[in-house]
Amino acid sequence: MLELLIATLTLVGFAFICGSLLGFASIKFKVEGNPIVDQINEVLPQTQCGQCGYPGCKPYAEAIAEGEAINRCPPGGEAGIKALAELLDMEVVELDESCGEESLPTVVVIREDECIGCTKCIQACPVDAITGAAKMMHTVIESECTGCDLCIPPCPVDCIDIVEIQPTIDDWHWPNPAQLNKPSQIPVKVIS
Repeated sequence: MLELLIATLTLVGFAFICGSLLGFASIKFKVEGNPIVDQINEVLPQTQCGQCGYPGCKPYAEAIAEGEAINRCPPGGEAGIKALAELLDMEVVELDESCGEESLPTVVVIREDECIGCTKCIQACPVDAITGAAKMMHTVIESECTGCDLCIPPCPVDCIDIVEIQPTIDDWHWPNPAQLNKPSQIPVKVIS
């Protein structure tokens, strides 16, 4: 009987130690958030433009993780849809045209001589790419601008222009023919 009591107490003690270690590990190594949401968010272009119907890229990433369509991001375009489809092991679908059209990357430019310094564009910019002060001219930090165009509607004097970022010799690449939809998109040089 004594042996049975010792064995039971040993087993209870061992279970208590293991349970304590598991409890400590669950607190110490707790995962913050959903890791798939973070992976999806890394694929999204971080323009925070809201064209997808969500207030930014992180909320859209959360919605995708819960089953939302992967084709609602015009700034990400076809490349973004392909990357999301590969990440989530889904079929590639066409961009949802109700969200907008894919285009070249853009930035906004403030015509500084027309700016009245109202700060409405600064308040609207989700990435703090506009600098200036009240009643002083404002300017856009092009390297920070994501081209979301959210600063344009609040401008009372319409002094903000959208400018497409043209590829330069430093960032231009030949298109991959395997990724082009139409053979006519392949650049061809005619030699006569």
